[in-house]
Amino acid sequence: MKVYEAGELTVIGFGGAAVLDDVNLAQCRDEIAELIRVHGCRTLAFDLTGVLLVPSGLLGVLASVKRLGVEIHLYNASEDIREALEITKLDKTFHLHRVAV
Repeated sequence: MKVYEAGELTVIGFGGAAVLDDVNLAQCRDEIAELIRVHGCRTLAFDLTGVLLVPSGLLGVLASVKRLGVEIHLYNASEDIREALEITKLDKTFHLHRVAV
């Protein structure tokens, strides 16, 4: 997980890794909680450019962050990620965007 910008709007990416199978979910959750606390983050924008799959646990982390009142925006989610979001109904919880790269 790489933080590109921190503040009320925080931008996070994954360096274009195709599969996020080496993400430490506890560490990721702690880092996001720290960003929210330190920077007064109200919106998290995740750049998923190049990411094909995300672990379901990461989606759970994002859903729990959403329950804290933080808006979650996902940019350039792959078709497989979008399908997983639709199946879990998280596409109604997160804001999905496609932008040209």
